[in-house]
Order: sequence, then C-alpha cells, then structure tokens
Amino acid sequence: MRRSIQRLQQRSWVTELLVIVTILVYLGEVIAGGSESSQVLVEFGAKFSPLIIAGQWWRLITPVFIHIGITHIVVNMATLYYIGGSVERMIGHWRYAVIYFLSAISGNLMSFAFGATNGLAAGASTALFGLFGVYMALGVVFKDNLYLRQTGRQFAALAVFNFVFDLFASGIDIWGHLGGLIGGFLLIIGLALPGQRERSGRLLQICAIIAYLLICAFLYRLGMVRL
Repeated sequence: MRRSIQRLQQRSWVTELLVIVTILVYLGEVIAGGSESSQVLVEFGAKFSPLIIAGQWWRLITPVFIHIGITHIVVNMATLYYIGGSVERMIGHWRYAVIYFLSAISGNLMSFAFGATNGLAAGASTALFGLFGVYMALGVVFKDNLYLRQTGRQFAALAVFNFVFDLFASGIDIWGHLGGLIGGFLLIIGLALPGQRERSGRLLQICAIIAYLLICAFLYRLGMVRL
C-alpha cells in the first residue's frame, strides 16, 4: 500500500487527469457539431463576455477545457503533458491544481476586461501561461539554484516570444495569456514552497495573494462595465 501511494505521489496524475478530461470534452465538441462551431463553443462554455455579464460566471473557468480545432488541442495538450507534468512533480499536486485553475481564471478575467467584447475565447493557454509564470517566479525566489534560475529565464524568453507572436497572429487572445502568466507568478509565491517562506518572507507571501485577488476583482469590475 505504501509503495502504491509513493508511486502515485511521484506520478503527474493531476496533469494526466486534466489531459484526459480535456480530450473527452473536445470529442464531445466534435460529436455535438464540431469544435469550430460557434454554437457548440457557446454551449460547451467558451468565454463570451455578454453571457458572463448576464451572470454566467462559470465561463471564466470552463474555457480551459474547450479547444477550437485539432491543432489547438494537440499543441496545448502536448505542452500541458510535458511542462505541466514537470511543474506538478516540482511543486506538488494540490499547489499545481490550484495554480492551474486560478491562472485560467485570472487569464480569462483579463481577456474579459480587455479582449474583444463579442468574440469567443477558449483553450488551456491561460493556465499554461500560468505554469510559465511559476517557472519565472521560482527562478526569482530560488535564484541561488542554477537550474531554476536558468529555467526561469528561458520561460521568460519563451513568454516574450509568444507575446510578440500573438501581436502579429490573428485569433489569439494575448490578454488571456498575460493574465494567466501574472496569475501563476503571484500564486506560486503566495502558496509558499518548502524553503520559500524563509527566502521570501511571510509578508511577501501575503502580499502576493492579496495582489492576485485585487487584480482579479479589478478585472472583473472592468469587464462588467465595458458593454
């Protein structure tokens, strides 16, 4: 029994579950009429600002499971499997799950506040950029760790590259990516890792959580008064 528990703890089972559920949702989209159908996307819970304003607040989280087209889901699930699995093994299952979903929420909130008011948005990219933010924050907090410092810089460069690409590409929600990145960065500081508390201090931990909550509240308020 103990060995089974240890193997489960070592596996990236949260990531594996997220990949499975997301693929099943995508198959449901296809069966329902196609993953590129606006009607199907709305029915499955894509982010659509007018409906969020109307009270469908769950559209700030459900888009993380919805994808538009085969390329979209293949790229995101491959990224989730490899990068998500690495982050999960490093920070633990519950921290990883919390950061994944809360980064998705902050990403969708920023898209709600600054993105197209009548456009549909979906995808795990908001949460994936949150994982990029985790690596960046760890590189700052554990700057004496060569691996984390270098990896943090690499993910910062990757994020910048993606943002530049987003500026010149159509149909990509740059605001969702930015919101997810900020969310992941703040959340990993707030959900202190072993050894992080001594390095960053309890005050910084509290400030990071407060900053995340204030940013989300501001973005929600801004999105609600746009239309």
